[in-house]
Amino acid sequence: MLDRLSVRIPIAISLGAIAGSLTRYYLTLLLAKQFGTDFPYGTFCINITGSFAMGVIATIATERIFNLSPDVQLLVATGFLGSYTTFSTYELDTFGLLRNNRILTAALYWIGSTSLGFLGLWSGVWVARLWK
Repeated sequence: MLDRLSVRIPIAISLGAIAGSLTRYYLTLLLAKQFGTDFPYGTFCINITGSFAMGVIATIATERIFNLSPDVQLLVATGFLGSYTTFSTYELDTFGLLRNNRILTAALYWIGSTSLGFLGLWSGVWVARLWK
């Protein structure tokens, strides 16, 4: 059964996602307890460490520094890091555009994701408050 990609891939991603989301949750609690809640230390730390880890995994995979199986890549990059932080994927996408000399597209994506993402969040708050 595990020799079928249609079974193995979702299992790998799911196992990574469970570990990633639990790591994010407990790290956020730990940092809030340690440093307080005046600043989102957990999210800040997670975004930076997730981006670093995504850089390591992506480089290892694309430059074949180590022989990582596609299952392990999916477990770590898509599952764990995708659940730990989507910010790392956003940074990897921006880096890919820059690496391909698509500087204007990278800038629009980078700025647009942040500003429109915040606008989307604000709009979601506004819509949710209409239901009061």
